[in-house]
Amino acid sequence: MKIFRSFDISASALTAERLRLSVIATNIANAETTRTPQGGPYRRKEVVFTPRADGGVEVAAIQEDTRTPLRLLYDPGHPDANEDGFVAYPNVLVVNEMVDLLAATRAYEANVAALNAAKSMLTSTLNIGK
Repeated sequence: MKIFRSFDISASALTAERLRLSVIATNIANAETTRTPQGGPYRRKEVVFTPRADGGVEVAAIQEDTRTPLRLLYDPGHPDANEDGFVAYPNVLVVNEMVDLLAATRAYEANVAALNAAKSMLTSTLNIGK
């Protein structure tokens, strides 16, 4: 039924934003990880959204940020230092991640508000017949 379409759209956005929040939290948690099981430092992850045919949104991919370079810091005593004494740190900037976190939180809150507004309108519509 088309009456529930707005619920589906908001629910898809809530699911996508929840995943985005989880990826941001992972980025922040690994901001200083210089060695991963795959080798090398952790690379920042990004969530890519795509629109759905019904008006909702879905997560197309979680991809590594290859545009932002790794941070190189001189620390010859570090176990992961290269032959020149530089350590490659993740390309995660915590300040940028916090900005993304706030944006994702606001988007989540906006979708909750839209869902509540649709629910309120549907409830009011059902009460007309009483």
